[in-house]
Amino acid sequence: MTQLYEAQRAMRNMRKAAMQRGVIAILDVGSSKIGCLVLRFDGSDRLKDAEGVGPMAGQAGFRVIGAATTRSRGVRFGEIDAMQETERAIRTAVQAAQKMANIRVDHVIAAFAGAEPRSYGLAGAIDVEGNVVSEQDISRVLASCDVPDYGIGREVLHAHPVNFALDHRSGLSDPRGQIGNTLSTDMHMLTVDATAVQNLAHCVKRCDLELAGIASSAYVSGISALVEDEQELGAACIDMGGGATSLSIFMKKHMIYADTVRMGGDHVTGDISMGLSVPFTTAERIKTFYGGVHATGMDDREMIDLEGDTGDWEHDRRTVSRAELIGIMRPRVEEILEEVRARLDAAGFDHLSSQQIVLTGGGSQIPGLDGLASRILGHQVRLGRPLRVHGLPQAATGPGFASAVGLCLFAAHPQDEWWDFDLPVERYPARSLRRAVKWFRDNW
Repeated sequence: MTQLYEAQRAMRNMRKAAMQRGVIAILDVGSSKIGCLVLRFDGSDRLKDAEGVGPMAGQAGFRVIGAATTRSRGVRFGEIDAMQETERAIRTAVQAAQKMANIRVDHVIAAFAGAEPRSYGLAGAIDVEGNVVSEQDISRVLASCDVPDYGIGREVLHAHPVNFALDHRSGLSDPRGQIGNTLSTDMHMLTVDATAVQNLAHCVKRCDLELAGIASSAYVSGISALVEDEQELGAACIDMGGGATSLSIFMKKHMIYADTVRMGGDHVTGDISMGLSVPFTTAERIKTFYGGVHATGMDDREMIDLEGDTGDWEHDRRTVSRAELIGIMRPRVEEILEEVRARLDAAGFDHLSSQQIVLTGGGSQIPGLDGLASRILGHQVRLGRPLRVHGLPQAATGPGFASAVGLCLFAAHPQDEWWDFDLPVERYPARSLRRAVKWFRDNW
């Protein structure tokens, strides 16, 4: 468990250094677009001192002073596929956001969607020393969690305690200061493919930037798209991006499961491109303006011009009915939703008391998607937009910016920092102790 905290602590120290400078950039590396937001922390944490005032979205202690997006290049299924292309796209987005903010940024916090996430539930229990739960007891119980063998080539991305129990009382969010004998905890751990993380870190470094934090797109989208009651009672957030669809389940304001389906809006566009024999950019425009998943009697009569520039007059002047377009789009959308349903069933989503599902992300804007999703997933479905944050431009308030806005909230109130206590000495691995002894012997 110790190594798990060391990597997170190194990131946190970098994040704190950036916070002291007062400016940090948010980088959402997606398959269809790369978005960058520049945040200035204006010290409005003074609101915390006021009794009864919580850290609401508009009072998160920061404001957005720069925003930019660019078309993503070199990213497939949420993972970097061509380093030089992605580096160029990141530089373009960051420079445009810096120009708008009129300030230089050195540190970024990044989010990505792919990397085959896997969720694990950990448990630990200890006897409380002195009957009153202290920070040292919290540290000991977190260190007592048995980490499963999650395989070579994988890294821990998030590890959060989701529940504490003291003797017979469960469901405690913060047991410090309470009296009891046995303290136990349940922890959610998310691991991802290490190569994808290293590629992203290397790409950010090549852009002359410091990586001050990294998060799963599934997690941060849930933070921004789910309202407080949904996070508390239990809900699933489905973020339909360009190359991947992320899903996360929240309960008691904590993420308890996350996964990714390697299909998204770009696959729908690709089907249109092949089905109508038009370029990918034309297919994207047709999908945006005329797309849908429910055909009516009117759609047979609504004709769409397929304007081309091949030079062949017959080919460039074709028309297609909207019903035919919907006939191409619907099977792929159904396939994505069926895959999502399989992941939710595997996670035991049916056993939650509340079964609200929130659709967000750029791909969720297809007309009629919420109705189709409720029929396939069999639950209450609503379309979610990210929370409003201070200074966010109007153009960045749509569902496509759910993960970018969630990453802003994650940067301002990182959940993992609540429990960042010094780990007990007896839990330090012998290897690091031997290294310290060797260093003293060599240097003194």
